[in-house]
Amino acid sequence: MKIKKESGKSVKIIPLGGLEQIGMNITAFETESAIIVVDCGLSFPDDDMLGIDMVIPDVTYLKDNIEKVKGFIITHGHEDHIGALPYVIKEINAPIYATKLTMGIIENKFREHGIMNIVRRKVISYGQSINLGDFRIEFVRTNHSIADAAALAITTPAGILFHTGDFKIDYTPVFGEMIDLQRIAEIGKKGVLALLCDSTNIMKPGFTMSERTVGRTFDAIFADQSDNRIIVATFASNVDRVQQIINSAKRYNRKVVIEGRSMINIISTAIELGYLDVPDSIIIDIEELKNYTDDQIVIITTGSQGEAMAALSRMAASIHKKLYIKPGDTVIFSSTPIPGNEKSVSKVINELSQLGANVIVQDTHVSGHACQEEVKLIYALTKPKYAVPVHGEYRHLKVHAQLAKEMGVAKENVFILESGNVLELNEEKGKIVDNVPAGGVLVDGLGVGDVGNIVLRDRQLLSENGLIIIVVTLEKGSNQVLAGPDIVSRGFVYVRESENLMEEAREVVDIVIDKCLGNNITDWGKIKVEIRDTLGDFIRRKTMRNPMILPIIMEC
Repeated sequence: MKIKKESGKSVKIIPLGGLEQIGMNITAFETESAIIVVDCGLSFPDDDMLGIDMVIPDVTYLKDNIEKVKGFIITHGHEDHIGALPYVIKEINAPIYATKLTMGIIENKFREHGIMNIVRRKVISYGQSINLGDFRIEFVRTNHSIADAAALAITTPAGILFHTGDFKIDYTPVFGEMIDLQRIAEIGKKGVLALLCDSTNIMKPGFTMSERTVGRTFDAIFADQSDNRIIVATFASNVDRVQQIINSAKRYNRKVVIEGRSMINIISTAIELGYLDVPDSIIIDIEELKNYTDDQIVIITTGSQGEAMAALSRMAASIHKKLYIKPGDTVIFSSTPIPGNEKSVSKVINELSQLGANVIVQDTHVSGHACQEEVKLIYALTKPKYAVPVHGEYRHLKVHAQLAKEMGVAKENVFILESGNVLELNEEKGKIVDNVPAGGVLVDGLGVGDVGNIVLRDRQLLSENGLIIIVVTLEKGSNQVLAGPDIVSRGFVYVRESENLMEEAREVVDIVIDKCLGNNITDWGKIKVEIRDTLGDFIRRKTMRNPMILPIIMEC
């Protein structure tokens, strides 16, 4: 079936995440009768999201229009593009379309969540197209820091939308071929209605270096550290980086140990699907380490972002059950800190240094995202009528918008969107016509969405000021005080060193209870409010603190 361009027809672009932030990428494309969803990623919690494991997109709009949703189209296998799928697919069970390695990583997640048998999946090759309702989607080869990344040429009745996904232009990729610039140019000649282009590196001029340059750096480090054990921390999903570490290990006759659950899962999948070239017997189990000397070992591990429970962080804190840092170890951070993770990374580096490790953080990473000149090339090839910068914070989108104007897109045709905006496009005009629910749903353990602003506010209050519990027992019927008030403090003051304060607080509560009962106030709710307000005022005057106060009244 061929999708024909029809005069007057419009298409809607609805980002449900991935704007105002790096991460949680998800965008819906809608016509009169169909919706397709590109990517479905997560983001990691901010520092003030205490106890939260991850943030996934709010897909209320998709649930409200579930009969129109035809499928999820996934550009590549990074967490910020696939991490929310196991949660979202339980509510919107639509088919998933992705390239081979991307699908392998997704299937790993589905096995962990026990949903493999309920989800329809189809592996797509580069150059292949699929028809979903009013949409025809072609997967176009691109380069990124993970193999099998794809751009999408989405043909609609209103025209062609080109979505780059995360990309860079790498003329010498580690695995596979370079980005298919010829096909992108051919799509551009057909006429591109709108370009949705990656903004992550838009602040940087020039070109992003090839991934192969990191391989040469690894070789130099391996040669320089010939007597020491080498530990490399990188993103689990950076399969090309892992390949280069293995190449250097082979060149310098070292065995490789893989550590970290996500690292083991992804590398196993990549080997199984043929995306890693691993010499026989070069990878050994962690239990075999004792059979080799330090100069015969390389450890590839998770933890390059300072994550508290990642393998490298546990090694740095000396709490890893099987690995420990020794003086002379060389630890390589083969990544740059994600914004917000700088403190965590610095903490791990300091801990490693204190244990005697030689830490290397420079020159062992290149970005997987396009810089300005590469983005300009995509604009030159596609010549879009409309520009919709994606994948970035507002500052990135603003710089991208200026670049789009420099590349010939009319000022009124450049749209800096917010999550939830509904952008309607046709050949004549483009306009934001509506807003839909969008934002983050918090995941805490097995709970999805059951922690909101009120719970986070309480956690913040508890973390900053602590908790005071007042327990009072009243006699049934007469409401006479039988026991208490007893005061329990947690995270407020050390009780043994603040006995006078606790005694005064107890007297304040006594007076409040006597006053309430003397005025025939028997409503427990009102008594609790009086205790909370009066004791709160007293504590503020005495300590300039605002602990959470929790009165408990029991009847006996």
